[in-house]
Amino acid sequence: MTEVKSIFEKLDNYLVEKPKPLIGAETVQIFLIREVLDYLVLRTEEDRQLNTVVAPLSISNSIPTRRVAFLATKQKASESRELEHLLRSALKDNTLYHLKGKSLVSKIEKSDNPLECYLKDNLCMECPRCGLYGATSTVSGQAERANIKHRIEYSTAFSLMPFEDVSSAITFNAIDDKSIMTGQALGSRYAVAPATLFPSIITLKSITREELILTIKTILSCKSYGAESRIGGDVRNHVIGVVAAWEEVITSLEFALELYDKLNALNMATVNELIIGKDGNSGKYKNMAGNPDKIIVFNENEVNSLVKECVDTKLDQNFMEKAYKDIEDYRKIQLS
Repeated sequence: MTEVKSIFEKLDNYLVEKPKPLIGAETVQIFLIREVLDYLVLRTEEDRQLNTVVAPLSISNSIPTRRVAFLATKQKASESRELEHLLRSALKDNTLYHLKGKSLVSKIEKSDNPLECYLKDNLCMECPRCGLYGATSTVSGQAERANIKHRIEYSTAFSLMPFEDVSSAITFNAIDDKSIMTGQALGSRYAVAPATLFPSIITLKSITREELILTIKTILSCKSYGAESRIGGDVRNHVIGVVAAWEEVITSLEFALELYDKLNALNMATVNELIIGKDGNSGKYKNMAGNPDKIIVFNENEVNSLVKECVDTKLDQNFMEKAYKDIEDYRKIQLS
């Protein structure tokens, strides 16, 4: 009987066994389409206006076009917290892991108080989230709290369509409980309309198999973004591509501008053609790379297989112990 191979074998040369403070060039890029499913508020300024940027309409058309900007910080904040929630629930679902000093105690009684780690003032610096997203010590003058460098990178994502096509202003009122009448308008809520698409790329550097699995699970499970997420902000993330290389092959802005010219083909085949070309050697972005011979691009079936294998991987005791032990060993190397 032929043994079924794991799709992860294709990434053997781009994943590391254990994370280390000194990283290499191994890079995995995950290509996403972020699909807005409710009104999404993307703002950072007090004027309540949406974040926007002026960029070319597309790669082939340089007409200045205003687009909504889905800032990298807003993507990272939501997904970092989602990973935090995922780890906390996985710890409660399995045997609770607790870090005491430098040793990992893997078998203790279940507890309602899992390992505490939360943004931004109480990062434990000992969990997989801190190991992947990085962590800055809030305790000064203590060598054992040395900062952890991130190995996951986000870029601002730009709306596929122009600002005028995807923005919306909603006026809201207060209702008097006694008269059931609306009074004076309280204000306007500026939001991105449902069905808006944001091409986006997440770049991972020198990551482990476990970290890639956690990243994919986090991307697919994270559904809430932006301000005022209590009344909106629903987003569905679709993984449409995976590229491994010794560098960041393409940026989110290039990705968005290229896709605008291919609105009827927002799929992995388009990503393949952009990067490696139909013959595997003539792709536009492969020809601009510093290490073109190190670029591999997953086809649609391989992307689906990788996502399925990540989704099907259970966050059981063995998985969690390996993920936490990796960061424990990382800290030992960093502080030695």
